Amino acid sequence: MFGSLSENLTAALKQLTGRGVLTEADVRDGLREIRRVLLEADVSFELTRGFIERIREQAVGLESVKAVSPGQQLVKIVHDELVVLLGERQAPIAFASVPPTVLLVVGLQGSGKTTSAAKLAARLKREQKAPFLIAADVYRPAAEVQLRQLGETIAVGVFGASDRPADQAEPARPADRPSVGAAGVVALVRDGIAAAGRARARTVIVDTAGRLQIDDAMMAELRALKEAVTPREVLLVADAMTGQDAVRIAQGFHDALGITGVILTKLDGDARGGAALSIYGVTGAPIKYVGIGERVDAFEPFDPARMAGRILARGDVVGLVERAQRAVTAEDAERLARKATSKKGMDLEDFLLAMRQVRGMGPIESLLGMLPGMNTKVLKQAKADPKRIGHVEAIILSMTPDERRKPQILNGSRRLRIAQGAGRPVQEVNALLKQFQQMQKMMKRAGSGMPRGMFQQL
Repeated sequence: MFGSLSENLTAALKQLTGRGVLTEADVRDGLREIRRVLLEADVSFELTRGFIERIREQAVGLESVKAVSPGQQLVKIVHDELVVLLGERQAPIAFASVPPTVLLVVGLQGSGKTTSAAKLAARLKREQKAPFLIAADVYRPAAEVQLRQLGETIAVGVFGASDRPADQAEPARPADRPSVGAAGVVALVRDGIAAAGRARARTVIVDTAGRLQIDDAMMAELRALKEAVTPREVLLVADAMTGQDAVRIAQGFHDALGITGVILTKLDGDARGGAALSIYGVTGAPIKYVGIGERVDAFEPFDPARMAGRILARGDVVGLVERAQRAVTAEDAERLARKATSKKGMDLEDFLLAMRQVRGMGPIESLLGMLPGMNTKVLKQAKADPKRIGHVEAIILSMTPDERRKPQILNGSRRLRIAQGAGRPVQEVNALLKQFQQMQKMMKRAGSGMPRGMFQQL
């Protein structure tokens, strides 16, 4: 996430750390490099200029304070200003005091709008907000089908045009005809909200129609829908990969609808960071959620302070713990902690369980990026091949339960049978068993030096 921005920004700051006093020339040279990094990341020129000036005012003349060097103080100043640039504070969904809370999800086609609506529903379901989805895109033929499939995946109810009586259904019409279908879409959404009430939903997420570009027909329909159902939030889904285009799109939607928040998608891709660093400053609308992968659970609340820490390679331990809590049940954690600190140690069944739990937390490089001080060059080399993980799982599953519990009985003939069953060479079976033995020794050494409760928290 923001790999290039993080690497270049930390490199620019590293040149200033360790100095006893920061002169105006030092600050000028350092800020020139930071400005270059931000502009290359596609942050708007106006926001970059204001960002640099605020840092300059605070940085010139910094002297050592006890054990804190001026360079370290400057890193703190940059961090704090990044937090301001990103939105200052976390902005959660504003839920209505009397349910249901209606959330209008808007955006252009291709930004990940429908998928984000489902991801948001999955997130709210985990938070006990009883979500319900409405497929209000009557133009894109596959929109309702896609939302229904996603709804089935996360076990959340979906209402669409196919749920209405035949004489009330609004036919799909060309998207290029102005103001076509607005009344029908409003009626559809009202029926969907009524269905959500019958289902005792507390939150209703409306997936609206998108276009290839902002046009009068789309905005007229969205304004009519907003006026009719008075949503608590209007959330714009924007593609982080598009940089300043995402900012211009956000500005256009904000001018027309008054968006209350932004969902930034594809943040796990090759996003340079310009959209995340510019949207709040340009529109005043906070980023509320970010999409960090294709899976339905790859969706996180946006916290400016934690994101600034990740950009400056200071990590996001809180985010890492949250992922671990979602992926690991309390029972499994207790079992692994008990086995790891026992005299016998973990077996291959435990190893398989732990591997699946780590995989459930997301890509390895993403998890490493949340650790403080992690070098971005290390992250580039840490990309684990998903096929390799599948091969390891196949090897372990090719063993009998007794072999998984007692790896020491795996002689040559057994290893050959396992390799043939998994479709992998014997060398991979041998390598896996060697790595497992090394891990067992390491876990026993770690377990002998700390209480079980501490090990479980890890």
